[in-house]
Amino acid sequence: MTPGRRSSTFSRLLRHGFTDPSAAERLLDAPELIPVRDDPVLLEALGATADPDLALHGLVRLLEAQSGPASPRDQRALLDTLIAAKPLRDRLLGVLGASTALADHLARHPHDWQALVTYEPRDLHPGVTEFERGLAGAADPVSLRVAYRRCLLSIAARDVCGTTDVAETAAELADLATATLRAALAMARAAAPEDAAACRLAVIAMGKCGGHELNYVSDVDVIFVAEAAEGATEAAALKSATQLASHLMRICSETTVEGSIWPVDANLRPEGRNGPLVRTLSSHLAYYQRWAKTWEFQALLKARPVAGDADLGQAYLDALEPLVWQAAERDNFVADVQKMRRRVVENIPAAEIDRELKLGPGGLRDVEFAVQLLQLVHGRTDASLRSGTTLDALQALAAGGYVGREDAARLDEAYRFLRSLEHRIQLYRLRRTHLVPEAEEDLRRLGRSLGLRTDPVSGLNREWRRHTGVVRRLHEKLFYRPLLDAVAQLAPGEARLRPEAARERLVALGYADPAAALRHIEALASGVTRKAAIQRTLLPVLLGWFADSADPDAGLLNFRKVSDALGKTPWYLRLLRDEGAAAENLARVLSAGRLAPDLLMRAPEAVALLGDGDGGGLAPRDRAQLEPEILAAVGRAENAEQGVTAARGVRRRELFRTAAADIVGSYGTETSPAEADQGALVDRVGAAVSDLTAATLAGTLRAVVRAGWGDTLPTRFAIIGMGRFGGHELGYGSDADVLFVHEPQDGVDEHEAAAAAARVVAEMRRLLQLPSADPPLLIDADLRPEGKSGPLVRTLKSYEAYYRRWSLVWESQALLRAEPVAGDQDLGRRFTELIDPLRYPARGLDEDAVREIRRLKARMESERLPRGADPKLHTKLGPGGLSDVEWTVQLLQMRHGGHEPALRTTRTREALSAARAAGLLSDEEAETLDEAWVLATRVRNAVMLVRGRAGDTFPTEPRELAAVGRYLGYGAGHAGDMLDVYRRTTRRARAVVEELFYGDGA
Repeated sequence: MTPGRRSSTFSRLLRHGFTDPSAAERLLDAPELIPVRDDPVLLEALGATADPDLALHGLVRLLEAQSGPASPRDQRALLDTLIAAKPLRDRLLGVLGASTALADHLARHPHDWQALVTYEPRDLHPGVTEFERGLAGAADPVSLRVAYRRCLLSIAARDVCGTTDVAETAAELADLATATLRAALAMARAAAPEDAAACRLAVIAMGKCGGHELNYVSDVDVIFVAEAAEGATEAAALKSATQLASHLMRICSETTVEGSIWPVDANLRPEGRNGPLVRTLSSHLAYYQRWAKTWEFQALLKARPVAGDADLGQAYLDALEPLVWQAAERDNFVADVQKMRRRVVENIPAAEIDRELKLGPGGLRDVEFAVQLLQLVHGRTDASLRSGTTLDALQALAAGGYVGREDAARLDEAYRFLRSLEHRIQLYRLRRTHLVPEAEEDLRRLGRSLGLRTDPVSGLNREWRRHTGVVRRLHEKLFYRPLLDAVAQLAPGEARLRPEAARERLVALGYADPAAALRHIEALASGVTRKAAIQRTLLPVLLGWFADSADPDAGLLNFRKVSDALGKTPWYLRLLRDEGAAAENLARVLSAGRLAPDLLMRAPEAVALLGDGDGGGLAPRDRAQLEPEILAAVGRAENAEQGVTAARGVRRRELFRTAAADIVGSYGTETSPAEADQGALVDRVGAAVSDLTAATLAGTLRAVVRAGWGDTLPTRFAIIGMGRFGGHELGYGSDADVLFVHEPQDGVDEHEAAAAAARVVAEMRRLLQLPSADPPLLIDADLRPEGKSGPLVRTLKSYEAYYRRWSLVWESQALLRAEPVAGDQDLGRRFTELIDPLRYPARGLDEDAVREIRRLKARMESERLPRGADPKLHTKLGPGGLSDVEWTVQLLQMRHGGHEPALRTTRTREALSAARAAGLLSDEEAETLDEAWVLATRVRNAVMLVRGRAGDTFPTEPRELAAVGRYLGYGAGHAGDMLDVYRRTTRRARAVVEELFYGDGA
């Protein structure tokens, strides 16, 4: 080739999309292409393919393969037809530029190109009959594979040329699979005529084959059903049917010199891989009536008889179809379907999730799950929705008003694009994959194959992300948006979701009072105001989040209350719309129980805490942050009552912050999973509520002293935290257990000092319990010397005298949790020094003291347990509960704290860890006790969050019990599992307590 001509050809090749013009020039100079090398038609056609380099290489290979005596004539016939017949040219070169696998097939079977020559109307959309004709000459598995590839070649040709759209291509692939299964079954029968005579066997296609939407390379999911032929026993018939079914699977799946066709997968059958391959119809029916899970009915949406005994296949459908449309009436139906979808996403390797076209967020499975969910809910009463094909079902849902027409159109477009991309990815090597490749040459080929010619790589990435974004936004909205449209003004041409259909959907979501829910939706979203427009944007997503809780009705009602209270506040809806976390956090908080919504309703502006911005977020604030704020508020107040009101307002806000953070951490969100470390959740709540209580008491003390005495009280005054307060383990419903200690200032009469101290205590208790919008803080001083009979406040000397002369062993035990929390720090420190020898005796405990502690513990268990309560489920006094663990730890502290400094802590978990480090119990024993203590504490916190009042036992009302379970990480319908785990955990802990507290281990 001359240099001038070479330069001209090189430029032309670049213009036509070749990426390696030098290699292309060499191929064009091949002897086989000499007759057409300069024909502009050829270059134009090659440039129109997905990969011109690949197409040219495949064409040369095909020409080279026309071997034999007639090869020149065969080559000329191919080239003449190629140049003269545009349909063949487009089809053949289109396939060669899109699929190396089909190019390989043509190189092995060089005359199969003639399957692409005919261009009659009947060839444009072949069905099962035409494909059966195409496979008719196959007599064995190898020839079946060759015939299958020949048929596949024609499907791919129509696909890449745009003769068929993606839905028609998928339907043709399913029809070819049907013909192939029939051919394979015929081969199996011919190989075993006695088995064929003994049974009636039907093959039911499932999945994409059953739905008439198969991929180029996919497992073909099937279920086998059989009955005995006349004169045969059922056992013999099933054995014969199993032999035939197994042979059919091998014919399609096994690798031969011509490769395999596709795996036949029967794992969707009853009991999956553990169940028999073939069952009778009655056996199938019995399984689905008694044992089938929700997902198995979802799978049956696509069931379609495709091969074998047609009457038996139809009988299978007739028997099972009614059960499919009853699936939505099962408990936790929607939750089960959504949980299965989440599980699929969670199982995708992290390195692949961004390239996962089928299973990833915004992928094909999101569309399919959403459509199937709507079909199962509304198909019970509307037979027009009962299609196994995703796009047909989506169209029917839109026509019936179950999905907005615009949403349906956008999903249809996205689904078609994603399926087209999936087809092109698989077509290249005919391999089963759903991962978008990373190599630029692959992305370029894919982009060009989808019509993106200007900048195929960036164009493909842009379109792919756009469509997955559409699916991600609409996949939840698809289910919830029409609930709003049912009560709102619709655009012309839009169909409204019928009231009964809206009710069906709300019931399926778990709403107990769908009529009330629709009223709330209407009140929030109706009208033409900007506020209503934002609500219409928010509500579809919020309804889904509410449905993910144990009480969706309460969540929606509470949202309406908050929205009514803040409706005229400009920042409220803007926060929910613009800050990603705020709306989901609010939905979780409003539907998790009574406590957090009650706290929020008292001051709805605390919604700001749920956002990511200036509200401060949900991170708990410690005492160093809280106390200055409370003391400053007290300092601005005109009197003690106003000061304590301000302190209680801060307490209410921070209680809400703590509860909201606890709920969000326990439930998890779409962007962050639930906190895995249950102990960390317990510690955060205990520390936050204890710090908040201490700061509130400090502020109240300042307000009372300032109002009554100015800057200086006649006596030094300190508050000692006791029990869970001193241990930094307060729960939401805990009282503040305290001791009050004072010491007269120099020169002050003891009676005057005592009177002032008593007045301070009385006024603090009164102000903290005054009726108001804020929850009261109850002060409990019953752990003081002489209990309720003794004075509320004593001097340090009085405590010293009492403990020296009268102190009982239980009082020393109670002092293990004593820690100064407010007031005079020096006085608090000296009180601690006073009690340390009592709670950590240098010589430990003698046997009499140990026996007394055991006797008190046994008495408490028998006398304090509420009548009628199940001891095994009582978190405080039940076996293995809080009391068991705490008394065991405290016994270790009193016996060994005198010589083990690490045991000198008021915190149960810290003391337990120190005892393990000191070798006082084994790692396993410590872990068992810690697990039980954390679980019991979590249950108590859950009960308070759910019921709005403290409790030591699991609720009996089903919704409340489910809400406790949801907080503890149990999905809908698994409350029984939660109770079993609690019993098992506390039973193990009790065994440790028996050894360490009551037994020789003590």
